[in-house]
Amino acid sequence: MMNDVKFKNTRFDPELSPFHKLAEKMADAFGYKSELKTDKSLAQLLRLRVAQKNECAFCVILHARTAREIGIPDAKADNISSWWNSLLFTDKEKVALAYCDVLTIGTHKNFQQYHDAMCEYFSETEIAEIAAIIINMNVWTRLKLAQGQTPYLM
Repeated sequence: MMNDVKFKNTRFDPELSPFHKLAEKMADAFGYKSELKTDKSLAQLLRLRVAQKNECAFCVILHARTAREIGIPDAKADNISSWWNSLLFTDKEKVALAYCDVLTIGTHKNFQQYHDAMCEYFSETEIAEIAAIIINMNVWTRLKLAQGQTPYLM
């Protein structure tokens, strides 16, 4: 059934967006096909979480599919919306997902506590890369929402 999903731009051609070329460069550096130091499964969970938080149907479908293709268990991918209330995720993943949530939503007044928690599990370089993964996904989800990348079944 998943292979029957197609997508249609309902608002504008993405090539018309001044951000599209920049987003492509960012995807080359931090997208799901890039070579990163960050664990591939963790990076994919972060992408899926950003997609889910931003309610981007295209990105949720794409990144849930990719999560399964790289070996993330279905239960974990399916449970991303309530990661904090699950034993499926490690403490390290939970810290990264909390960081992802506050960086994506951008409304938490004490961001420093999330950064400090990250320092318990990740190096400064890894934190910078994780931030870039999250920022990259936020650009893509907003671009896909703006262009109206809408799923439909064949």
